[in-house]
Amino acid sequence: MGTVYTFLADGFEEIEALTAVDTLRRAGLKVQIVSVTPDEIVVGAHDVSLLCDVNYENCDFFDAGLLLLPGGMPGAGTLDKHEGLRRLLLDFAAKQKPIAAICAAPMVLGKLGILKGKKATCYPGFEQYLEGAELVDAQAVRDGNIVTGKGPGASLEFALLAVEMLVGKEKADELAEAMCVKL
Repeated sequence: MGTVYTFLADGFEEIEALTAVDTLRRAGLKVQIVSVTPDEIVVGAHDVSLLCDVNYENCDFFDAGLLLLPGGMPGAGTLDKHEGLRRLLLDFAAKQKPIAAICAAPMVLGKLGILKGKKATCYPGFEQYLEGAELVDAQAVRDGNIVTGKGPGASLEFALLAVEMLVGKEKADELAEAMCVKL
């Protein structure tokens, strides 16, 4: 399995980002936190500052195994406007490689047409951006190579679905038990 790249911009949702990073690392996966802003320090929606591992411009993503987009505003809006990330997402989608987005971030996928014909969920009020998706009222949903999540309260379920997609249900179940998670 390649590296999981988690993309952040100022205004990201801290719970979604850090729960995903932590859970994926507990699963034994290599995770890189990527700033899409010029600064490697990003500030979350609730004023939590985070030093990212790398800046987008300093990464070639040759080993990417999953692209993960946390929500939060204006963070997800910044991700949506980042041309390099948009091209990378379209390339991943064309190759049916794993992509995960939660909260407001599924709008990025929806606006690119990546969710057409796929089951998906998002933060209430962002459904209009999930162009062509089959909207599902669930905390988190997987459809093939895409995992989407509803919001902060869905962070653990979302992260465990990403683990399941990458390394299997057995590992996700093992983690859920070790973390005292009942789904």
